[in-house]
Amino acid sequence: MLQLTGITKSYGGHRVLDEVAFAIPEGRLTGFVGGNGAGKTTTMRIMLGVLSRDSGEVTLDGVPITDGDRRSFGYMPEERGLYPKMQVLEQIVYLARLHGFSRADATTRATALLEELGLGERLRDNVETLSLGNQQRAQIAAALVHDPRVLILDEPFSGLDPLAVDVVAGVLKTRAARGVAVLFSSHQLDVVERLCDDLVIIAGGTIRAAGSRDGLRAGFSQRRLELVLGGDAGWLRTEPGVEVVELDGGYAIFDADSDETVQRVLRRAMSTGDVTSFTPRHPSLAQIFKEVIQ
Repeated sequence: MLQLTGITKSYGGHRVLDEVAFAIPEGRLTGFVGGNGAGKTTTMRIMLGVLSRDSGEVTLDGVPITDGDRRSFGYMPEERGLYPKMQVLEQIVYLARLHGFSRADATTRATALLEELGLGERLRDNVETLSLGNQQRAQIAAALVHDPRVLILDEPFSGLDPLAVDVVAGVLKTRAARGVAVLFSSHQLDVVERLCDDLVIIAGGTIRAAGSRDGLRAGFSQRRLELVLGGDAGWLRTEPGVEVVELDGGYAIFDADSDETVQRVLRRAMSTGDVTSFTPRHPSLAQIFKEVIQ
């Protein structure tokens, strides 16, 4: 497990990270979300040792991280960093060789990985001739070719069409299933919600929420409920402590100000008609994100 504890970073008099703390467990996909300038990339670069921290600690399995540990990491920056004049396969083989693999092993690894990412027919093409989406896939291959134990990806889905998103998501899920700790940032909250096991939300250099996806959704549900009745639910508008969010005949979504209000509404619903459904409504990641950064 990669763990950050109390990480701070300032430029001049401006603190860009303030007591940042969260964990990236092995075998799980952790989504890292925040607006532009929130501190995501700075945090990632500190994990990788590219930037120094003012205070705090980065540990791997409970031990302070070393440069040797970081050589087992895979990193994909938001900015593409491949050599445009090199062939795709040649580029990934070269990077594998830098990690100590023989040419034969490097070629086998690179070929299999590029085929897994849907670039099998473009192996001999120069990087600069690829579409932006295919360049993104090649960049992901560069981060994966040495089988890293920790994978850190900055906006891996940027520029990908829906089919390519599914391909890349499948590759990341496969790596997590093998025990890799995966952290990825993205502005595509629907993709993050669909893919991640855990979620970290950062704003203004501070962590606003962190935990499992399902745990956060349950925790932020508060008292928003969905009611489906056999009759009309218009009486909800006059119930004390109830704020109706949506109402259509016997279907309603509402917020309650207390558990007592929830129970009172349920009793009245049961007395006025057949209750088909009375369930909590878990918010989407986009709704949680908006709530915690306000």
